[in-house]
Amino acid sequence: MFRKILVANRGEIALRVVRAAKEMGIKTVAIYSEADKESLHVQFADEAYCVGPAAQSKSYLNIPNIISVAIVTGADAIHPGYGFFAEKAEFAEVCQANGFKFIGPSKESIAILGDKSQAKEIMRQAGVPVIPGSPGKLNSLNEAMNFASEVGYPVIVKAAAGGGGRGMRLARTEADLKKAYDLARSEAEVAFNSPEVYLEKYVENPRHIEMQILVDEHGKGVYLGERECSLQRRHQKVLEEAPSVAVTPTLRKKMGEAAVRGALAAGYTNAGTVEFLLDSSGKFYFMEVNTRIQVEHTITEMVTGLDLIKEQIKIAAGIPLDYSQEDIEIRGHAIQCRINAEDPDKDFRPTPGTIEGFFLPGGLGIRVDTAAYAGCEIHPYYDSLFAKLIAWGQDREEAISRMKRALDEFFVEGISTTIPFHKKVLENEHFIKGEIDTAFIAKHILKDH
Repeated sequence: MFRKILVANRGEIALRVVRAAKEMGIKTVAIYSEADKESLHVQFADEAYCVGPAAQSKSYLNIPNIISVAIVTGADAIHPGYGFFAEKAEFAEVCQANGFKFIGPSKESIAILGDKSQAKEIMRQAGVPVIPGSPGKLNSLNEAMNFASEVGYPVIVKAAAGGGGRGMRLARTEADLKKAYDLARSEAEVAFNSPEVYLEKYVENPRHIEMQILVDEHGKGVYLGERECSLQRRHQKVLEEAPSVAVTPTLRKKMGEAAVRGALAAGYTNAGTVEFLLDSSGKFYFMEVNTRIQVEHTITEMVTGLDLIKEQIKIAAGIPLDYSQEDIEIRGHAIQCRINAEDPDKDFRPTPGTIEGFFLPGGLGIRVDTAAYAGCEIHPYYDSLFAKLIAWGQDREEAISRMKRALDEFFVEGISTTIPFHKKVLENEHFIKGEIDTAFIAKHILKDH
């Protein structure tokens, strides 16, 4: 087992890794920017070192400074959290070259699965259903138009080197496609330093279902059930739940086995998420693999009882999974609300500032992952997510009831947050009935905005 882990991240996920490592008896090293000097992950780690100014490019994305801290402190592994370097093959390679175990998949798996067209081909060969479209990167607009005519409109043009809703453009007609092709390439170039795009048939109003997997370094893989991630705004998730009301035990088995089969075909190890689109007829299609721990890993933990960060660490240390698929049991229902420093009444404009008053909800079945506290500063330099509120219940009805009560208790003074937005979602009759798809937020919550 590792003696000391450097956490190459900040905020709640860095604190989450520090906590898991501490419970395992492993020392931790935190890194921080000048803006994050008073952050909780800094205070609770065994050691902490500044790696640069507030700007991400000069601190949390400063590879020489991060590796230098790892060398000086004698760390033997590096956990990237999510965001920053979590899905960067070059960072995993640098870690390996300097003698540090990267707590995640290999650089080869990250590179292959990070290229959406390559990932799609691997899944196709592994017998995982994929959305019809171009077999690889598009070389021209004419090629895009030919594929679109084959699969039929609507189609969507996507960045080959990234995700998160960036570099994605919908086209319902040939005229739309002519505009979408250039726009998607431009956005992809800015976001991912690569203008490469590919094309897919657009599945109308699907559910976004993701399957959590764990694969050890000895060729054994398991799936831990699905997460319903359809509630999105501009392709960004805002609320997740596990399990999905749309997934039967039979469908869960098919999706889970497909996810593990595809991961093994890609030589994948550690924790990962295979994302699918699920249409109204129950057919599912591969979208992408997130080669890291997810923001919403919490709800899988709540319904399985497994600590996914500890599992990541154990797998990276070469320890085989000590349970089989038959041992995985889904118990109850869990919901996560992402609490962001944003103003929902002003088109979700970020609201950085000082948290002047702060009270966290509690009680049976309630969990809050956050590094915020009264008096702390929410900086404009980083993502606006500052807390994750999770509610567990014996069934979905109880989980919703607990979440509503917890949102009423959650008190944040000094900045605007998305708490009122989440209350609207939980009160919506369509949400309560489980009538959810990727257009839900636009159709039912923001229709008057």
